[in-house]
Amino acid sequence: MSQTAKIAVIGGGSWATANIKMLSDNRTPKEIFWWMRSTESIEHLKRFKHNPNYLSSVEIKVPARHISNDLEFILSQADMVLLNVPAAFLKEVLAGIQPGSVKGKKIISAIKGFVPDDNMIIGEFMHKKYGVPLENIVVLSGPCHAEEVALEKLSYLTIASADTGLASAFADMISTRYIKTNVSDDIYGTEYAAVLKNVYAVASGICNGLGYGDNFQSVLISNAIREIMRFVDAVHPIDRDIKESAYLGDLLVTAYSQFSRNRMFGNMIGKGYTVKSAQLEMKMIAEGYYASNSLHQINKLHKVNMPICRAVYAILYEQHSPLIEMKLLADQLS
Repeated sequence: MSQTAKIAVIGGGSWATANIKMLSDNRTPKEIFWWMRSTESIEHLKRFKHNPNYLSSVEIKVPARHISNDLEFILSQADMVLLNVPAAFLKEVLAGIQPGSVKGKKIISAIKGFVPDDNMIIGEFMHKKYGVPLENIVVLSGPCHAEEVALEKLSYLTIASADTGLASAFADMISTRYIKTNVSDDIYGTEYAAVLKNVYAVASGICNGLGYGDNFQSVLISNAIREIMRFVDAVHPIDRDIKESAYLGDLLVTAYSQFSRNRMFGNMIGKGYTVKSAQLEMKMIAEGYYASNSLHQINKLHKVNMPICRAVYAILYEQHSPLIEMKLLADQLS
């Protein structure tokens, strides 16, 4: 890595914008490059220094010449690449990009989802499809909402990598007076937990939409963290404390927060929206919807007991009644 790090942020949504803010507010010397798809958004950014669609209150300090929709150009400028597009669209965004374009670069995943069809977490996908060594992969996880970063409310992030030195270096690049960081070597568990919590946030939203109260929600989420523990221990069995903020904390904020798009999506389903109508109404990606299907496929191999995830899949993909599924689920929780 060069003395002045050069980092490319790939994506134009709220979390990408929050990442740009953190990187810009941090005083470690760095050059920031930003790829987003929309030409109109890029022109607006260059002229007014605000993202017109997400976290529009955040002042963007990236030089205009560093913002482009030419992905090859942006990748060529950077030695670190922060991926921050919805997992469902990652393959589309990277279409035409060859492994040589990311060779030798450090890849940071801020994506909390599975790559559809391949049913892989992002780090695994970049390792197997693009040949990125595992020690060059970093996972950025919460608990943290983009909206609170924009408001500069105290937030915590966990940075995980097989190379904890690399994780620490990236942590130093995003730490600010309102961002505290923790470093972990649990790259698989951290990333799987970050995806799984979106499915449980959908479940939480469904229950809220159906009229279940706080008492039931507390039981639901306490069972959810046990499901996460069983699954990550089956997929990658190492010594980890599931009560740490990267696991339990991220689950809690996503399941309960007013800013959680997955909880919002689930709430609509619980109130009677179809999947399609809820997606159209939100105009944002709820990663938990796609993750539910991928998780269902992955768990055919591992066969972990996950009744909450199974209920969410049945509701979203098998068109089962949310009311009936949650009643059946309630009898299985403890």
